[in-house]
Parts: sequence; structure tokens; C-alpha cells
Amino acid sequence: MYFYSAQERDPKEIVPGGTIRTFWGENTLLSMVDIEPGVEVPLHTHPQEQSGIIIEGELEMGVDGNVRILKPGDMYIIPGDVEHYAKATTIKAKVLDIFSPVREDYQY
Repeated sequence: MYFYSAQERDPKEIVPGGTIRTFWGENTLLSMVDIEPGVEVPLHTHPQEQSGIIIEGELEMGVDGNVRILKPGDMYIIPGDVEHYAKATTIKAKVLDIFSPVREDYQY
């Protein structure tokens, strides 16, 4: 299959108030992330490189001790095994995350 619709994909809760809708090929995984205001995806690591872009809202992101407030159009690239977290500010955040290689725990 070549084309997908995020609206047709059931969401998966990763934290209370935070959901993903994922799509993947052989080498990359795309994840549409919705985070409700004030909700945090806690500090964590994973071996995959993670890139992303803020689509809507605002996201506080901490990567290896560096913290920024990201707004629509802002992007990030996090190397594998680097600690990071994300927290929606007072506004709901919609983010597109891209993982390479594919993050198996996000295949559902």
C-alpha cells in the first residue's frame, strides 16, 4: 500500500492524554502524535533516531538537557539513545514524528 489516512487509523495511547497513529515501511516509521494541554511524555531513550515537526499547538521539548518551546513549523532531530521528553504547553500539540529504523513497539 502506498497511501494512508491518519483519520482512518485507530489511535494508540502512549500516555494518558497522548496518542499516536503510526505508519511504516521497511526503514522508517511515521507517527502522528496528539498531546493534550499539560500532558508530558516523560524522559526516555530509544535506539532509533527521531525527527519531527510541530504541526499545531506548542510543545516543550527537552533533549539532552536542552529545553525549547517549539511552535508550528519548528523541527528537531534526536540521535538514538539520547534522553528526551515532550510536554504540551497550555495548547494541544499535534506533531509528526519520524523514526529510523522502524520502532517496533510502535507497530500496531
